[in-house]
Amino acid sequence: MTALSNETLSDQPLFAALGVFDGVHRGHRAVIDRVKAEAAARQLASAVISFRTHPQQVLFPEVPFRMLTSPRERETLLKQTGIDRVIFLDFSHEMSLLSAFDFLQILASQFHVKGLIIGYDHRFGHNRAEGFEDYVRYGQKLGMEIVHADELVTDDGPVSSSIIRKLLSQGNLTVANRLLSYPYTLHGKVVNGFHVGRELGFPTANLDIDYTDKLIPANGVYAVRIGLTDGRRYNGMLNIGNRPTLNRPGDYSIEAHIFDFSGNLYGEQLAVELIQYMRPEQTFADITALQAQLADDEAAIRKILSEPSL
Repeated sequence: MTALSNETLSDQPLFAALGVFDGVHRGHRAVIDRVKAEAAARQLASAVISFRTHPQQVLFPEVPFRMLTSPRERETLLKQTGIDRVIFLDFSHEMSLLSAFDFLQILASQFHVKGLIIGYDHRFGHNRAEGFEDYVRYGQKLGMEIVHADELVTDDGPVSSSIIRKLLSQGNLTVANRLLSYPYTLHGKVVNGFHVGRELGFPTANLDIDYTDKLIPANGVYAVRIGLTDGRRYNGMLNIGNRPTLNRPGDYSIEAHIFDFSGNLYGEQLAVELIQYMRPEQTFADITALQAQLADDEAAIRKILSEPSL
């Protein structure tokens, strides 16, 4: 079991949280706040121990599993919480065969974990056969305090990565963003497209998403904010889908029309924050009807994104 950074080889004793932390959502942030408080009370460094790859992707590679965040996104979001250390482990078949006791023993010996918060629904160890009471007992043998994290329930209901994945797939961006506590974001490079948007009067940047396992939300039109690598930010609209009016079956694309922008973006990396889901994809009678709808979309999105709260 190898950490992904030499930083993890430090002998500084830790109070840590263990989990994938996909999305670093409100539930994760509540756990991290508790880690920081418990660590401070014991004069230990606070840490999050995560996995570069979700166990599902390793154990069941034949079943597509989409993630809310790439490892890079996750690391950035975790560091923004003010946690002292972020440790990534490479999940592997070998690791999956470890018993819970053996896994905790490695955390104690290799990473100097003195206290560990475990999520309300998190199980680990071979076949996930053991439960929280077993972990507490093993921790006592290893000199490691084991603490249970409660489930976070909001006005929108429970918070979990799986719930957020489902909401995004259904087009319920509003609730998904509330549970995340930030706008769901797509990162990608601008690549050559079919130039149809330019012909329609709405030139678009065609995105090739960086992380192949990234969850792409429901098809449709979104109000977005777009960040360039040089720090410039623009409002815009995003279309995800097959552009049915253009009679291009199977021509799936993710295209952003950036408001008030002129210039060449080919090869540029964009960060596209999804602010509001506007409408599902539609088939229009002709190109003229499509152009009229795009103009209406732009007017509505400009108004939405001018609101101070957004």
